[in-house]
Amino acid sequence: MNYSIHRLWYFLIFLACGFTAVAQDSTIQIVFTSDIHYGITRVAFDGASKVPSHVVNVRMIAAMNTLPGLRLPADQGVRAGEVVGPIDYLMITGDIANREEPPAQSAAASWNQFNQDYDQGLTLKDHRGRPLEYLLVPGNHDLSDAIGFYRKMTPRTDPTSMVGIYNRMMHPAVAKTNATWHFPADKINYSREIGGIHFMFITIWPDSANRIWMEKDLSTVDAHVPVVIVAHDPPDGDAAHFRNPNGAHDINRHDRFEGLLEETSKDVQEPMGKEDGKPTNDAFEQRGFVAFLKAHPNIKAYFHGHNNWNQFYTYSGPDHDVHLRTFRADSPMKGKFSSKDETKLSFQLITIDPRSKTLTVRECLWNTDPQHPGKAPVWGESFTMGL
Repeated sequence: MNYSIHRLWYFLIFLACGFTAVAQDSTIQIVFTSDIHYGITRVAFDGASKVPSHVVNVRMIAAMNTLPGLRLPADQGVRAGEVVGPIDYLMITGDIANREEPPAQSAAASWNQFNQDYDQGLTLKDHRGRPLEYLLVPGNHDLSDAIGFYRKMTPRTDPTSMVGIYNRMMHPAVAKTNATWHFPADKINYSREIGGIHFMFITIWPDSANRIWMEKDLSTVDAHVPVVIVAHDPPDGDAAHFRNPNGAHDINRHDRFEGLLEETSKDVQEPMGKEDGKPTNDAFEQRGFVAFLKAHPNIKAYFHGHNNWNQFYTYSGPDHDVHLRTFRADSPMKGKFSSKDETKLSFQLITIDPRSKTLTVRECLWNTDPQHPGKAPVWGESFTMGL
């Protein structure tokens, strides 16, 4: 009897170890897009003009749903040539709602459309057959809707998309409401362990205030564990997003700082008139971020949106003394190139091998033949890096 029990015990241990090995050996896959901008229209799409973001996003979602049956390109990246299979996460780096400047709709209307389109339309499943998990950060439009802007918005403020992202990602014991959410106390800063990689998701950009949270978060991470930063702004930031150094430090039409970051701008700005008079210099703040990167050499990659086109590049800092692999995503609504040429519309598929700590990012061109909108995505550029 005891012999049988021992045999059963060892068999169960064997099965448990086997399932653990399978889980560890499985690759992790993330679909990545940005700046989906509910509330505005595309000039042209699929032969029509002034096409609402709802329509464009539904088409992109349909293309995403075809991914599991596609075969990865023979590009020498992770799982090259294999069928894509399960997708574990959807990552969106902000601007879910467009800034509610008329005629754009309210953030509440945009957030409701996002929930309906993605929650009901996205059918992708993870390796366990469960609906994929969302990885969201806010964009400058989401946050400006919540705290105000220097041009007219209707309503003047509406934090609905910020509150929605906060509740989805931060999982508070008591869900925030538009009345109980407050900035900057309720930032959307969180981390996830994905395939043995530490992903840090932050609000807008890693300024000095966000880096306080990042330092605390990294204090719990082994220095040999690779780290990836996910934010809305690119690593070189956006000077207009800092706190106004002038007068009452407020958001006003003259200075055009947007107050999306707690750090106050310390740079001398170009004369008003350049780029619509918006601040353009943030070299001082970038140098603070570069010092942070040097102090944490296990930070290996950075994903972002904001200025949108598909690009795999290296951020070197204002003094060209750092090297950070960076991945920029296209926007279905405001892509730098795809807004004029819809055949360049793309999202990215990130495939991670947890065993070798290797990551491949592949461009998925999802509207290469507008005359046949059901056509499967076509693989574009790819980049593989060891973490």
